Order: sequence, then structure tokens, then C-alpha cells
Amino acid sequence: METIRVFLVEDDPIWRKGLVDFLNRDQELQVIGEAGTKEDAIQQFSAADTDVVLMDINLTENNLDGIETALALLQLAPDCKIIMLTSLTAEDVIVESFSAGAVNYISKSSFKEIPDAIRAAHLRQSAIHPTAAAALRNEFLRMKNEENQKLLSPAEKEILQLIHQGHTQTQIEQALHITKRTIKNHINRILKKMGVKTSKEAAAKANQKKLF
Repeated sequence: METIRVFLVEDDPIWRKGLVDFLNRDQELQVIGEAGTKEDAIQQFSAADTDVVLMDINLTENNLDGIETALALLQLAPDCKIIMLTSLTAEDVIVESFSAGAVNYISKSSFKEIPDAIRAAHLRQSAIHPTAAAALRNEFLRMKNEENQKLLSPAEKEILQLIHQGHTQTQIEQALHITKRTIKNHINRILKKMGVKTSKEAAAKANQKKLF
């Protein structure tokens, strides 16, 4: 039986210990490293030893620096599979997480579903968790209106259509014969054209709403 190696980034030491114990009870999972800050995560992360990263979206108060950390880890390992873990449900924060390269986004209240999400991410079969699905659906529907469509290139429109139809990233790669990095670049351009907020802007909005 293959063991899936998980790297955990979580600033709360009590929550982190609880997650480590919970995940390690699953015979298919092994937490091979943990960090509480962006700096520690970058220093301790090993692409060769990690299959899936479980990333808290807020590592210092409400700054959304988990998104910045995800981007940094993806620079080190472009094929890294990152699942964002949080209690935030603001649509712009969710969309920003996927724009940064996350493969899934799960609420901490749904922690019992994390092992299955890790397995799906490892197999590149991630189905978007209900926490994030509604937000992404709304964003993609907004993108599909006629005015926004004029902003998109033919390739961006094709990818947007496949995403809206529920295709996974692997299915899009196979259908369009393009790489994972190319898909991410297209999605980033789509979101920028649609005016999606940067992580700092999203953090400011989250702070204003006092989402914890």
C-alpha cells in the first residue's frame, strides 16, 4: 500500500498537533513535515519527499499569507498539490486560492473529509469541495457573460468552458493537450482580466468583515 506523504502548514500549534495525530491514524497517510510560518514552510519543504501540502490560509492573524506561501512552494515545485485549509468563506478569497494554484479548498469544520481530499489530490482527481464550489461557480458564471467574454482569448474561453462543465485539471490537460503550468497561466490571466483581487486586497476585505 502506497503511503501519501503530507506536509502541513498551520500556525496554531494545538490545531496542528491535532491534525498531525488525526492524519497519521490513517494508514495511507503520513505527515512528513510541519511548519507554522511562511518562512519555516519554505525552509523545511522538500519537493522530493512531499506528495500533498495542507496549507492554512492565515498564518499570521488575517493576512492570507497562506496564499503567498502556496505560491512560494509552487515556485520550488510546480507540480506540488496544495489543499487550502481555512474557516474563510469569502468568494474572492476562495477564487484567489485557486488562482494561486491550490487544487482544493476545505473548511476546518469539514476536517473529517481531509484524508479523502488528500487521496484525491494525490491521484490528481480532486473534486472541488462544496465549501468552494459555489464561489467558483458564481465567479465562472460572471466570467461567461457577453461583456466579459470579449476580454478573453479563444484558448481562455475554451478552458473556462471546460472548467464550468466540471472537468478536472487532468481532463483539461488531456482534452487540450497542454501542460498543467499552461493551464495555471491561462487561469491567472482570466482572473486578472475579470478583476479578481490580489491576496493583499482580499486580506484587507477579510479583515474589514472580521472573518476568522
